[in-house]
Amino acid sequence: MSAREMAISTAAGPARWSRVVIYGLLIVFALFYLTPLFVMLSTSFKTLDEIRSGNILALPAHPTAEAWGKAWGSACIGVTCEGIKGYFWNSIKMVVPAVLISTVLGALNGYVLTKWRFPGHRIVFGMMLFACFIPFQSVLIPMARVLGILGLSNTTAGLVMVHVVYGLGFTTLFFRNYYDTFPTELIQSAQMDGAGFFTIFRRILLPSSAPIIVVTVIYQFTNIWNDFLFGVSFASGGSSPMTVALNNLVSSSTGVKEYNVDMAAAVIAALPTLIVYIVAGRYFMRGLMAGAIKG
Repeated sequence: MSAREMAISTAAGPARWSRVVIYGLLIVFALFYLTPLFVMLSTSFKTLDEIRSGNILALPAHPTAEAWGKAWGSACIGVTCEGIKGYFWNSIKMVVPAVLISTVLGALNGYVLTKWRFPGHRIVFGMMLFACFIPFQSVLIPMARVLGILGLSNTTAGLVMVHVVYGLGFTTLFFRNYYDTFPTELIQSAQMDGAGFFTIFRRILLPSSAPIIVVTVIYQFTNIWNDFLFGVSFASGGSSPMTVALNNLVSSSTGVKEYNVDMAAAVIAALPTLIVYIVAGRYFMRGLMAGAIKG
């Protein structure tokens, strides 16, 4: 064996062990973080008798989807026993327009603040950036007053407005940083050719914005869907979102405590964000990398 081959063989040993250690740690951490999900899923398919007498980590002896049907259509939440399906659709009707509106407005703001700058644009951006660090609790009373004046209290439209306003600082920040390094000369050339404000945005910037759009949509979708504070503060009864209904279901102290139904409802509540990450996860990472490279 030559000296070069011996050197390669000597270096391959530590490298192999390093990979073993790294992958071993990743597997351990993955199991640690997936354990709650496993417990939720397995419990949701167990009967109450099995839950009371069995091991929390044991697989269901006689799997049944009865708890899922009850959680969706007949579980008692407050004074009604119609399950979580109505609240689930409330969240869908709230999240979809809120994400779309905040993303579009954030893209336009980022476009204006980088390519159509005006006197004081840095102050405006600074104020919007400051809005990202305002705690949720400090806007509850002012927002309640505004919703009351507009007649949007206890409505899905009111929640959409709240999430659009609160998320606008973040979406503007994302798009502003992304567009900041976009070639200004290209915009100027389009202006010389007679292209207007929206034409430039629609035909030049928007086709190149897919990575940051994916990042923004996933970020906004996750935050809005999982929000509890705004939902419990600005909605009540039948207009409440999914998170509020789930809290009311698992916090109920009347009747028999059905842990399998609670777990099934929790999994249903988590499914939309899980699906979004599974479907668009790789695009999310590409968007983050693209934003970092451009930044």
